[in-house]
Amino acid sequence: MANKTYYFYVLLCADQTLYGGFTDDLDRRLATHNAGKGAKYTRPASRRPLQLIYHESFDNKSAALKAEYAFKHQSRKAKLQYLAAHDVKILQSFHK
Repeated sequence: MANKTYYFYVLLCADQTLYGGFTDDLDRRLATHNAGKGAKYTRPASRRPLQLIYHESFDNKSAALKAEYAFKHQSRKAKLQYLAAHDVKILQSFHK
């Protein structure tokens, strides 16, 4: 039996905010968020559409959850620096 893969992912919201989460199916989770049925943060129409801008894969759920937790508990500036360090470029004209 193959080991399940878990992902930590980052979404860029339509309002230029960032959302971090974890899943075992990136395509399904992104579709759920864009349908307005994902996390409470991504439900408002003003935050959609959402774009998957980064993801990392992990061999276990715990590691993916730890990555999500660490990302969510950073300032926006630190999140942008993290993404830049992983070659993710987004417009930084919007500051929250």
